[in-house]
Amino acid sequence: MVLQWYPGHMNKAKNQVQDRLKVVDIVLEIVDARLPYSSRNPVLEQIINQKKHIIILNKADLADPKLTSDWILSYQQEGTAAIEVDAKHDTKLTKLNNLIRSELSDKIAKYERNGVKNFQIRAMCIGIPNVGKSTILNKMVGKKVAVTGNKPGVTKNQNWLKTDYGIDLLDTPGILWPKISDPKVGMKLALSGAIKDKIYPPDDVAIYALDFLQANYLDRVMSVYNLQRSDVYNHTTAQLLMRLTEKLGYKEDYDRAARRVIMDVRNLKFGRVTFDVPGEFYEE
Repeated sequence: MVLQWYPGHMNKAKNQVQDRLKVVDIVLEIVDARLPYSSRNPVLEQIINQKKHIIILNKADLADPKLTSDWILSYQQEGTAAIEVDAKHDTKLTKLNNLIRSELSDKIAKYERNGVKNFQIRAMCIGIPNVGKSTILNKMVGKKVAVTGNKPGVTKNQNWLKTDYGIDLLDTPGILWPKISDPKVGMKLALSGAIKDKIYPPDDVAIYALDFLQANYLDRVMSVYNLQRSDVYNHTTAQLLMRLTEKLGYKEDYDRAARRVIMDVRNLKFGRVTFDVPGEFYEE
């Protein structure tokens, strides 16, 4: 599944990000903790270049906690600050504020030496659609100032938001890159909801999900769908999806069963799952 597009608002937003970089002190790059690599926009990575920045692994409550810790360590070893948060339940956002100040400690110290008072830190928030960027902003500001929604493409414009602790936040629209050529990345983004559901065939994504879950969380798959080992080992993944279609009472509605598998992943029926593993992408 190779996905290619470039909606006008995303191209405009990319150019605006590039233009505004010079007026911000730090970039907050929000990613989905289930996809710490696949949910990073390589175009934005190139744009921010040497700018101070923090990778925020949001939706940590949905991800495998062991792998979240591994990803944070991996990014730190590369020299990039990283932190996990669960913005929906307000977990670790105070630590995020502290980390921002720690990353900008030299600049803050310079302000203080020069007697500058009431200075504002300016942070730009970037990320692809549906990583929870607006939820983080609302929590940091302390009220609902950014529109949220469990679907991609909610934020359309750039807006400056003020917090009570000396940080101004620049909200930006979620930006996907022009072409997702790695089918594996495309599948993961579709599975997480970062790509609109109507864009991709649900059976392809469901088969990818079942392949991954069988390889990494087999007991959970068998438990959720009340499967026997013969259901798994004696069938291809496509045949297993057909078997699930029957077991779920969907007759021959293969697509309905595929959409059910996708929603079961999103609704944590298989528990906390991370689809990116540190190191897997560096071998390609």
